[in-house]
Amino acid sequence: MKRCRGFEVVSHYRDREVILPSRSTKGSAGYDFQALEDTVVPVGSKPCLVPTGIKAYMPEDEFLQLANRSSNPGKKGLIMANGIGVVDQDYYNNPDNEGHICFLFMNGTDEPILIRKGDKIGQGIFLRYYTIDNEEQVDSSRSGGFGSTGV
Repeated sequence: MKRCRGFEVVSHYRDREVILPSRSTKGSAGYDFQALEDTVVPVGSKPCLVPTGIKAYMPEDEFLQLANRSSNPGKKGLIMANGIGVVDQDYYNNPDNEGHICFLFMNGTDEPILIRKGDKIGQGIFLRYYTIDNEEQVDSSRSGGFGSTGV
């Protein structure tokens, strides 16, 4: 079977109990990601990375959109600091972190928030993107991991 898109465990975490993202129902668009380890999101802190131990592969004209769970802001006070996350196709197996997907959260409450290992923290949706007519040739390649494509 030819591989097109999917999830793998980052090699550094193969000895841990990492659960690959899955859809909760047959009508779900998103694949649920779970926290790899217990993480405390402090009050009034800088954004906090929550690791998943997962990387994603996809065709060149797709990206993986990371979105918050709809229950996180209202029930837990967890807000994705970047609104949504964009995992580019060339993030997979990058030399810095092998394409490890993390969620970036901020705490919207007055108390520290504990995210437990195995908690569903967000979802990923594979989407296609398009380029514009007459786009100049882009020859640069990804040289790093999280947040490496710009300032």
